[in-house]
Amino acid sequence: MSDDTLTLAGDFPATKDLWLAAVEKVLKGAPFDKKMLTKTYEGITLQPLYTGADWAAEGDPSGLPGFAPFTRGATAAGTRAAGWDIRQLHTHPDPAAVNKAVLTDLERGASSVTLRLDEAARRGDDADAATNLAGLGGLMAYTAADFDVALTGVYEDLATVALEAGAAFLPAAALLAAHWQVKGLDRAAVRAAFNADPLGWLAATGELPGGAEVQLKALADLAAWTAANCPNATAVAVDTGAYHLAGATETQDLAIAMATAVAYLRAMTAAGMSVEAAAQQIVFSLPVGTEQFLAIAKLRAARRLWGQVMEACGVSGDAARMRLAAATAERVVSQRDPWVNMLRTTVTTFAAAVGGADSVTVLPFDAMLGLPTDFARRIARNTQLVLMEESNLDKVVDPAGGSWYVETLTGQMADEAWTLFQDIEKHGGLLACLESGHVPAKIEAAHAARAKALATRKDPITGVSEFPNIHEKPVDVVTPDLDALRRAAVARVRDGRRSAALPLSDLGSGAVTAAAVEAAAAGATLAALAAALAAAGEASVVKALPQRRLAAEYEDLRDAADEFMVTTGARPRIFLASLGPVAVHTARATYAKNFFEAGGIEAVGTAGYDSAEACVAAFKESGAPIAVLCSSDDVYAELAEKTAAGLKTAGCRKLFLAGAPGERKDAYTAAGIDGFVFLGCDALDTLRSTLALMGVIDR
Repeated sequence: MSDDTLTLAGDFPATKDLWLAAVEKVLKGAPFDKKMLTKTYEGITLQPLYTGADWAAEGDPSGLPGFAPFTRGATAAGTRAAGWDIRQLHTHPDPAAVNKAVLTDLERGASSVTLRLDEAARRGDDADAATNLAGLGGLMAYTAADFDVALTGVYEDLATVALEAGAAFLPAAALLAAHWQVKGLDRAAVRAAFNADPLGWLAATGELPGGAEVQLKALADLAAWTAANCPNATAVAVDTGAYHLAGATETQDLAIAMATAVAYLRAMTAAGMSVEAAAQQIVFSLPVGTEQFLAIAKLRAARRLWGQVMEACGVSGDAARMRLAAATAERVVSQRDPWVNMLRTTVTTFAAAVGGADSVTVLPFDAMLGLPTDFARRIARNTQLVLMEESNLDKVVDPAGGSWYVETLTGQMADEAWTLFQDIEKHGGLLACLESGHVPAKIEAAHAARAKALATRKDPITGVSEFPNIHEKPVDVVTPDLDALRRAAVARVRDGRRSAALPLSDLGSGAVTAAAVEAAAAGATLAALAAALAAAGEASVVKALPQRRLAAEYEDLRDAADEFMVTTGARPRIFLASLGPVAVHTARATYAKNFFEAGGIEAVGTAGYDSAEACVAAFKESGAPIAVLCSSDDVYAELAEKTAAGLKTAGCRKLFLAGAPGERKDAYTAAGIDGFVFLGCDALDTLRSTLALMGVIDR
């Protein structure tokens, strides 16, 4: 064996200064800051290169996995022991259909499930009280017997059952616990997450029955009962999905999460729980987007921030560890070209795993179209299984740890979020900021910059604003017979006991939850339990946060164009007036085709025309009411004005030119060119005005 030492970097004396010198040479005088630095919506400037000088590793600011401040993970072993929890979301309205899907998921790799109740139940009603909301967006579970059906055959001591019950979190928890009682299950063994989150529901919907004070006491009551009876369950969720969907930045999302959690800690401790016991009842549920490193840093920063809160509260050890669930951010998934969502959810799963989430929920690729198919749920499940079992993401503890980029970004996000959190606290806490509009105003301001980037396609959405497939075929979705399910649900709740008396004077002690469980076991419905709580106070009302998926505005235009085609028999069309040979016009013709088809306007005419006369003749044959000139600047100088005049004479109602007009703008305008499409122009505004001109939309 040779004794020679292999020195990989021996002949590579690179330094940051040498790298900068090389970059300056390539830039040829272009400003370094403009070309090489990226500013995020959080206000953080991303550098093109990070070195040890960017992260002060002295003093070990990130700590070790399993130790404060928990940046590197809640436990020393991370997910090496058993991987992360693969959690599947279920929203089918039929309890029997949910049961079949739940069993399939658990048999084929999922380790836990979330049951989202329907709109009626989440508002505290049932199919009889709110028929028009029954079955929308979730499971029609209004009695303990409905949970019996949905969870038949599920080993609830092995697989966690999580609830999304909105304002009816305590009644829903009572129904689930009554199901255990009727089935003879041991409360001490079952695994559950009741996910009480009244402030999240108030922000999302604008209304909280019974009022915030009553519902915070109900949260504390449920937490006290859970801590005393269900050691493997949690009562409280901090779910920031509504804020994220409204347009919050990632640091705003973190700050709101901390403010929400502190509000819930105060409610629980005011009711008599110790801060340690209260902290252990909280699970954080954070949305994860497709900006991979930002998402990784976000989850790491979340643990650091909660560690700081716990330190300020004097809590250490197990009680100080964050319980962190991550889920695909709803705002990043699209309805159009939904297959692309498989790629998006792969990125979000990777980021959640590397960021150290304890559980991960992946949205099926067709989730925005309706109820997901078996195939879509299988892909969502297997996305996690492949990354865990084939890519071995669970085998490394904090794989991002020590990365100068990720460590620096984690620290910057934590610092910015902490400042925002302090601002919320200074203004009276999250509830006061929702009531005053302080937090919504911050989100609105943050969204404005993103909205501009989406409108100008600076932030492209693959399959929607970039590379749209205007002829894509519809994706199959599950369409249940809601009328039949509603009739059956109405019969169930009418046959059961519909009243419940709760000891509301003891609200906060756990006594109300205990009474609700007994009432549910005896047949009380969710609506009856919710009504008893709602009667204890006046509803809190705020302005609901908007819902803003990134693709939504483009998809609205596509929907209008599709409706126009159904009504008229033809899509709205634009003629590609491509001038010159293929090599000359292809780039701008392709750009224009993508540009207009992002709004549902079909681009027709692909040939290159050597003369204005040939182009005008082809336009007449196309039957399109509008056109766009596509070619090089040199060809434009020769043919654009003559062709524009001919197209206008031929009846072209609106004429565009692909490319920035530059110094010839006045001449082009005089020749009849009405607008210009180019990188950085407002695509949404152009598409809307064009569709309005063609009678597709009103404006």
